[in-house]
Amino acid sequence: MTITMHSTPGSSGYLDLYPERKMSFFKNPFILGLAAVAGIGGLLFGYDTGVISGALLYIKDDFEQVRNSSFLQETIVSMAIAGAIVGAAVGGWTNDFFGRKKATLFADVIFALGAILMAAAPDPYVLILGRLLVGLGVGVASVTAPVYIAEASPSEIRGSLVSTNVLMITAGQFLSYLVNLAFTEVPGTWRWMLGVSGVPAVVQFVCMLFLPESPRWLFIKNRKNEAVDVLSKIYDLARLEDEVDFLTAQSEQDRQKRNNVKFWHVFRSKEIRLAFLVGGGLLFFQQFTGINTVMYYSPTIVQMAGFHANQLALLLSLIVAGMNAAGTVLGIYLIDHAGRKKLALCSLAGVIVSVVLLALAFFKQSTSSSEVYGWIAVVGLALYIGFFSPGMGPVPWTVNSEIYPEEYRGVCGGMSATVCWVSNLIVSETFLSIADGIGIASTFLILGGIAVVAFLFVILYVPETKGLTFDEVEVIWKERAWGKNPNPNTQRLLEEGSHS
Repeated sequence: MTITMHSTPGSSGYLDLYPERKMSFFKNPFILGLAAVAGIGGLLFGYDTGVISGALLYIKDDFEQVRNSSFLQETIVSMAIAGAIVGAAVGGWTNDFFGRKKATLFADVIFALGAILMAAAPDPYVLILGRLLVGLGVGVASVTAPVYIAEASPSEIRGSLVSTNVLMITAGQFLSYLVNLAFTEVPGTWRWMLGVSGVPAVVQFVCMLFLPESPRWLFIKNRKNEAVDVLSKIYDLARLEDEVDFLTAQSEQDRQKRNNVKFWHVFRSKEIRLAFLVGGGLLFFQQFTGINTVMYYSPTIVQMAGFHANQLALLLSLIVAGMNAAGTVLGIYLIDHAGRKKLALCSLAGVIVSVVLLALAFFKQSTSSSEVYGWIAVVGLALYIGFFSPGMGPVPWTVNSEIYPEEYRGVCGGMSATVCWVSNLIVSETFLSIADGIGIASTFLILGGIAVVAFLFVILYVPETKGLTFDEVEVIWKERAWGKNPNPNTQRLLEEGSHS
């Protein structure tokens, strides 16, 4: 059975023929609920990155050896990122072998165990072990959630639904700052801050028991009846039949191709290599344009700008985190309307302008006692978040969830998430040292330079995937690797996709 690209369910050609079958973001409560529950993994990711900065202040009060050792402090912070690197690396394989649902349940169990260990830690070393476990859970979840949501989503709203996972990351960071403020006066402050993170993991575990496996994964595993049952909750009857026919034909091809894909196979295939360059590259630039530096160190940046009171710095950081979450909501709307590529380019252009403004403010402030430059730095910080969060926040994760063929989706998703976490670790471990060595103004100029390279990277390498089905995206890589496809239907559709 052959199905032309023009009639692929969810493609632009198909939806032109049957406009009544088009899905909108709020049309189906089931798919929204699935995205929200899967996105709790993102909430854990965001909460964990945000909470440690506040908790560390109180951990130093309780443990003298932490107070006297910068190395122990850095280890407590970075052990979660180290765990996430390992979690992301094994997460791709876990996803492909056990399925998206079991991988999520596994991540929740590890995360909850880590939260209990942290809350009950009698010494810094048990705390560090707890941080490692929490990181492992976050790493597996960072691979699983975008893929699980993307595979269950209709192609026309896939970008918005995957972006809800990024919204949950930013909501987690916002929540962590709120929790930091709320628990400042409570006995056992840091134990509550770190222990409470186990609650969302337990909630997600319970909710996931009632949610199905990814329909595409079920098709690959030849469990067609279960897959049809899941798809029937997403599509109306007319489109359901087309989706099932198409996925049945597609899964036959995928099963023939899928001979236990290993990570080195990625580099042997020209089209998969190109796809991974884009996916891994976007997540690399997401980290190296400084977002997590800004989130981790926003209280420090605010203090560097001349606002020295701890609570004022925390409050301003809370506003920064709130803006990050609000910007992501805007991104959820724009990603399926403006498209991935345009959104990333506008975002990076704004980031370049705002880091130059930050650099100028800090440079001038070092030679002047005027408070004006402190406020300009805070405005630059707000502009940075305002531009970054709708674009370079959700776009890399969304693109990564949709650019790999089915048989490579787990392994490439894991590799890209590993790139993200390694980049995160490098940036967070070096930012303050570089700022001490060459000054914060010069450090921001370096971030601006990286953002310029990222802008050129997006122009040259990133295709527009808005509204394309997984199979149409696959054809883009084949064409880039091996030249134009002679099939006129496919060619016409790709041209429509690239100009949209």
